[in-house]
Amino acid sequence: MGWRHTRSERLRLDAPSAADLDDFYAIHGDARTWTYFPAGRHATRAASATKLDAIVAQWAADGLGYWAVREQESARVVGVAGCAVPPGFSWWNLYYRFAIPAQGHGYAAEVARRAIEAAHDVEPERPVVAYLLESNAASRRTTERLGLQQVWRGPDRDNPDPAAVRLVFVDRTPDDDLMARIVAFCEGP
Repeated sequence: MGWRHTRSERLRLDAPSAADLDDFYAIHGDARTWTYFPAGRHATRAASATKLDAIVAQWAADGLGYWAVREQESARVVGVAGCAVPPGFSWWNLYYRFAIPAQGHGYAAEVARRAIEAAHDVEPERPVVAYLLESNAASRRTTERLGLQQVWRGPDRDNPDPAAVRLVFVDRTPDDDLMARIVAFCEGP
């Protein structure tokens, strides 16, 4: 099954294109969607264009990536979510970010379930990994409800906030190799 265009219970999930740039920037440029990691905000439309180009390339390389998430009835883009293999990594990264009016409706869990299903279909031997900040209780609850297990907790080395704590969740019990790669990524050189 191709995953470029699919649906969840209430949402349409489409591989994004350049036509989605304005919506992509509206979500990623809104400081309110970056409450837990303000440094991640896209300060310019060009930053969103660069990220969108990378997502389009991930779809081409892996047959899966982050979707433009649309409400089925309105077709309005309300989020960006899915699983993709970040450059240089060996696992699927589970990601979701939603516009403020779309938050609190259970969309993240709905899309994440579909994304994990897609990742297991496309390349089941690749684990699905979710990174989140400990202070983001809603994201943590969503991840735990999905059945992912926490395998790492420690400082968030790329965060300008020195007190930030990063949590890592995985969809399976990690073997020693995967755990070593996760620790190396989290702790750095």
